[in-house]
Amino acid sequence: MRDASILVLATGGTIAGQAGNATRRDYRPGQIDIADFLAEFAALGVKARLEGRQVANIDSANIGPAIWRDLHESICAAMDDPDRDAVIITHGTDTAEETAFLLDLTLPTAKPVVLVGAMRPADAVGSDGLRNFATAVRVAADAEARGRGVLLVMGDQVLSARDARKARTTGSNAFEGFPRGAVALATPASLDWLQGQWRLDEPARWHFPREFPEVPILHCHAGQTGDSVHQLVKAGARGIVLAGLGDGNAPDTVRQALAEAAHEGIVVVRATRVDEGLVDREPDDDIHGFVAARALGPAKARILVQVLIANGVTEPALVQEAFGRR
Repeated sequence: MRDASILVLATGGTIAGQAGNATRRDYRPGQIDIADFLAEFAALGVKARLEGRQVANIDSANIGPAIWRDLHESICAAMDDPDRDAVIITHGTDTAEETAFLLDLTLPTAKPVVLVGAMRPADAVGSDGLRNFATAVRVAADAEARGRGVLLVMGDQVLSARDARKARTTGSNAFEGFPRGAVALATPASLDWLQGQWRLDEPARWHFPREFPEVPILHCHAGQTGDSVHQLVKAGARGIVLAGLGDGNAPDTVRQALAEAAHEGIVVVRATRVDEGLVDREPDDDIHGFVAARALGPAKARILVQVLIANGVTEPALVQEAFGRR
């Protein structure tokens, strides 16, 4: 049986970062070229045929549509290549959940696509980059990784792109999954799937956007007024995601301004600024034309709204249906 053929698309981040000192706290992300990274990885003796391509070498805070489009096109080409088994993307952790979810929405599930990053730069004491990458190789090479959409590997956990979120600023356990938690537990030496393949041989759910519409996130706070909404509408927002209080709540003046925006055809989604929990529909959502974000946090809710608008989906009931899919 041949070793898996995996395309590695590198975008930078902490996994390619350096501090210049093993105990220094600050560092520069995106310093190591993927060819050098793979040369070091080869010394570990992991069996896989890896081909690296440097898509970018940046702090993931700077990622956006141009790099996303490059990733999407490269992965689609790999999907069509019969000699390619899987794709791994090395990525900074700050926006990994957004990139993973966007690709999850716009790619078929024919071959595994795995994002991986690190919480410590390559030259730090206890650097986790090579370990996480070795685990990602094990996951991507596994036949059962198909049919699960895009996956994220961090800290010996495998998370679904729809569930994954960065829950802590530092530490090897920075990522969690909600509502499902980990779909597998993995190390460079072991892999245990905890759930079955729920998207086997599924085509892409949505077309990749030609342009990304303006969809700001409105962070809600005590004492906020409707002026914060009016400013976004005036600036040309085509959708607004509310990072609301509690389960998607907002002061009355903010809620009224959002209702006015929704009646003007702007997609309005109620999410929450709370770390974890469902935002369910409430009776006034039908009256106001609001969408409940369900399990998606504000960052991923924004990505989904952008994709939906770009695909011509703006009617609240249809948007709500997309938020309810697993």
